[in-house]
Amino acid sequence: MQKRTDTTPGIPAWSGTVEVDDTALAVTDTGGNGTAVVYLNGSYADRSHWRRVIADLGDGYRHITYDERARGKSALASDYSFEACLRDLDAVLDARGVRRAVLVGWSYGAMVAVHYADRHPERVLGAVSVDGAMPVEPLDEAAKARIRGLFARLSPLFPVCRRLGLAARMSAVQHAEINLELIGLSAPDLLLPVFDRLTVPVHYVLATGGNLGADERTIEGLRTVITGIAAGNPNIQIAAKVPSNHSKILRKDHRTVADTIHAVATALAQQES
Repeated sequence: MQKRTDTTPGIPAWSGTVEVDDTALAVTDTGGNGTAVVYLNGSYADRSHWRRVIADLGDGYRHITYDERARGKSALASDYSFEACLRDLDAVLDARGVRRAVLVGWSYGAMVAVHYADRHPERVLGAVSVDGAMPVEPLDEAAKARIRGLFARLSPLFPVCRRLGLAARMSAVQHAEINLELIGLSAPDLLLPVFDRLTVPVHYVLATGGNLGADERTIEGLRTVITGIAAGNPNIQIAAKVPSNHSKILRKDHRTVADTIHAVATALAQQES
């Protein structure tokens, strides 16, 4: 099902669904003539969290947002894996006729952006990682059990969190497995080669302090590692470190995120002119 909205010069604005595998993703494309910017959400979040960033950037960009499987207004699916998320991004770009885009990912979405940029540099102008895509040491079985237990205890809050765009229409087990898969993919022996191969600009906006499931000391250590990685690949840069924590960064430091997107897009435009 599709519906057209008010149009701007250039590509018409559009909202509707994009079918992929056995599901359908809710997608919005503001259209226009500007650089395409595709926003990739956190693990269980919906696209509503980008509204401030999009407002800051304004009409000079073509903003494309979508809800991942079982998030927001998108349909349920049989597969919620990381590979499925990469296929979804491919499907959205193809459906909207986007040849190359700036990818902007928060948390889990940052990992999607970095992996997609590694695999498909011809389709990525650049990427902005908002406090995500950082190497994490593998977990032992006891730690995995603690994470599964945490999500089981939090499950009564899921209905409220869904209304805030912070939980998916999934079971506690499915929520936990998404988190555990991401941690596994973040193991240094898997993620560091991805960073080494990146050939497009990837700029990081880092938060401050801890996050649910990770204390401040641990997560600050991960951010320090990213600084060292940036020193080894000129395509990776630390654009800013802001006072907001991981959960509040898009709400409190949206202007810095928007400025970073603009800086990446402007630099690319100058290179191509």
